[in-house]
Amino acid sequence: MTTLTKYISKEFIKLFLLCQFIFCSLFLVIDIVQRTDNFIEASVSKSAVLLFFLFKTPYIILQMIPASSMIAIILMLCIMKKNNEILAIRSGGFNIIRSLSPIFILSLLISLITFVFSEMIVPYSSSKSNEIWDIEVEKQDPTRFYGSEEIWYKSKNAIYWIKHFDINEMTMKSPTFYLFDKNFSLQKKISGENGIWKDVVWKIENVIVYSLKGSGTYDIDRFDYIFLEIPEKPETFARRTKNPEDMSYQQLKRHAEKVKDEGYDNSKYLVDLNLKLAFPFISLVLALIAVPIALGTRRGEIPLAVAFGIAVCFVYFSIMSFSRSLGLSGTLPPLLSAWTANLALSLFGIYLIMCVKK
Repeated sequence: MTTLTKYISKEFIKLFLLCQFIFCSLFLVIDIVQRTDNFIEASVSKSAVLLFFLFKTPYIILQMIPASSMIAIILMLCIMKKNNEILAIRSGGFNIIRSLSPIFILSLLISLITFVFSEMIVPYSSSKSNEIWDIEVEKQDPTRFYGSEEIWYKSKNAIYWIKHFDINEMTMKSPTFYLFDKNFSLQKKISGENGIWKDVVWKIENVIVYSLKGSGTYDIDRFDYIFLEIPEKPETFARRTKNPEDMSYQQLKRHAEKVKDEGYDNSKYLVDLNLKLAFPFISLVLALIAVPIALGTRRGEIPLAVAFGIAVCFVYFSIMSFSRSLGLSGTLPPLLSAWTANLALSLFGIYLIMCVKK
C-alpha cells in the first residue's frame, strides 16, 4: 500500500465517520422532537423512550450511510484541492482517477458492510423499536393476537381464527368464530369462506354453523350467508405487518414465497426483496458521482459542492421511490424497479468520470 493510498483512505474514513455522526445526530434529534408529544400523551416511561430510540439507532445509521459517504468524498477532495494536493498528484504524472481508486474500493467495502449490517442487526432492532411504539404509544394489546401469519384473536367470551385479513378491502379469508358462555363452554362455532364488512356488521359467506343443544350435541346448519354482529371492527384486526427492514433477506424471501403459495399477489415483497440487494450499493454508485463533482469544483466552492451532493442524494432517493411505486403497481418488473436508480446514476457517474481531466 503506497503512502498516497494510506493517506486517502485515512482521510476518507475520518470524514465518513464524522459525517455519519453529524447526520445521525440530526436525524435523531428531529425524530425525538417529532415524537415527544406522542410519548407525553401516552405517558410512556423514560426507560421505554430510551429503549425505543436505542433500538431505532441502527436503522438511522443504515439510512445515513449513503449521504455520509458522498459528502465525505466531496469534502475530502475539495480540501485536497484547496491544499494543492490534487495539483501535486497530477504534476507527478499520476492518473487522478487511478490515484483515487481507494475511494471506490472503500465505497464498495462500505456497501458490503451495509448489507451485512442490514441483515444481522437492523431487522432485530427495528422490530423491537416498532414493538415498543405499538405497545407503549399505540396501546395495542399483544396478547390478543397469536400465530405468525394467520390471526388468532381473543375477544370477550369468543376466539376468532382468520386465515388472511385484508385491511384495504376489509375482508376475511376463511374465518372461524368460537363463541363461549361465561363458563368458557363452547356454545356456537361459525365457519365461513369469506367475511366482508358491510356497514356495521360482518357478512359471512358460505357458512356452516354448529349450535350447542341441551343434550350436549351440536346442530349443523348451512347458509349462503349470515350477518354476524360482533364488537370488533376491521381496524381491530389490522395488526401491524412486518416492514421490510424488520426482516432479513431470507426471511423476506420466505414470506414472499408463502404469500404466493397462498394465492395472493407477492409483487410488493419481491420489489422490497430486490431493494434489499440494491440499497447497500448506493454508496458505491454515489462515489462515482461524488469524485467528478469534487474534482470539477473550483476553490472556495465547497458549500456549493456539498449542496450539489445533497441534491444528488435527494434525486437518487426520489428515483428509487418512483421506480419502487412502478414496481408495486406492476408497471415494472420487481428486479428492474429495484435497480433502476442504481443503473441510472451509475451511468451518469461513469459519464462524469470520463469527462474528468486525467
